[in-house]
Amino acid sequence: MSEEQSFEDLLNNQDFNTIRNGSVVEGTVIDVKPDVAYINIGYKADGVLTKEEYSNDSKDLTAVLNIGDKLEVKVLKANDGDGQVVLSYKRLAAERGSKRLEEAFNNKEVLKATVSQVLKGGLTVLVEDTRVFIPASLVSDVYERDLNKYQDQEIEFVISEFNPRRRRIIGDRRQILVARKAEAARELFERIQPGDIVDGVVKNVTDFGAFVDLGGADGLLHISEMSWGRVENPKKIFRNGDQLTVLIKDIKGEKIALSLKFPNQNPWLEAAENFGVGSVVVGRVARMTDFGAFVELLPGVDALLHVSQIAREHVDKPSDVLSIGQEIEAKVVDFNADEHKISLSVKQLEQERAQYDDAPVYSDPEDEEPTIDIPIE
Repeated sequence: MSEEQSFEDLLNNQDFNTIRNGSVVEGTVIDVKPDVAYINIGYKADGVLTKEEYSNDSKDLTAVLNIGDKLEVKVLKANDGDGQVVLSYKRLAAERGSKRLEEAFNNKEVLKATVSQVLKGGLTVLVEDTRVFIPASLVSDVYERDLNKYQDQEIEFVISEFNPRRRRIIGDRRQILVARKAEAARELFERIQPGDIVDGVVKNVTDFGAFVDLGGADGLLHISEMSWGRVENPKKIFRNGDQLTVLIKDIKGEKIALSLKFPNQNPWLEAAENFGVGSVVVGRVARMTDFGAFVELLPGVDALLHVSQIAREHVDKPSDVLSIGQEIEAKVVDFNADEHKISLSVKQLEQERAQYDDAPVYSDPEDEEPTIDIPIE
């Protein structure tokens, strides 16, 4: 028997594993280079694992593998023509990842994964080395101008479409956010009622008011409810992110009306004491109409100065003699606490003072100094 025949017989008689294309085998790393690793798979030839078949990231294999590491791989070619076995780690991982995603799709399971790539049209995440694409429209329940903030962030999502044959596996984060907000809103409406005082965060400020996030639903703080005084521009008072303690004024369906006009701070509670009929008050002109001017006595307490009461002389329009912000002194001539109405008169105050100034002045003879007649020589 020749040496060649003896060696062939020896190989045939060895207890090697039987492998074929597509087989899954476990091996031990026996050598690692940056671009390739050699793996003992218990076969007559060692397996070859390139960095391209290790992962999609094409990492330096010496950074991720060490001699002696155990590794489960898939056989791509039992013989590449040079007697070597070509292996893949990433394809086995992708198959397992695909199976995992199929189960999650069928069970509507919420998954967690880190965003590996931000694309123009959405995000990519990897689940066990299987790519899942989340379109921009399904990333959030609100419009996202810039998706870069999600890079390397762990996010939750569900699989809304699973078609591995077309390489179409779609994730959806939006429906999770919508469902959670709906649940939070349900819990919020169960525990709040008009008259409650709650905390919130300013979400958006407009010309007519501010929307406040109450932790489950937004409430509207209308410009008329921002202060007992007059507010000209909400954007000069509030900013997005401001923390507020607000009063729930009303609830109609899913609409919540808010207020910062707390009843115990109502300036009209002490108005009768401070601005009774006959009082002389000082205020500033807040606004004007053709029939008169409204004078702010306190934030939230305005009084009407009718055009006929502005001066003793005839006045055609309040703006002819008054200006916004001007400080005036007037007399309270009418007070209605129930209707929150106060009427003023500058005319009457001026008339009374004029009468006082024109009144004759009498002196007591006893207070006069005696007159001394000096004889003239």
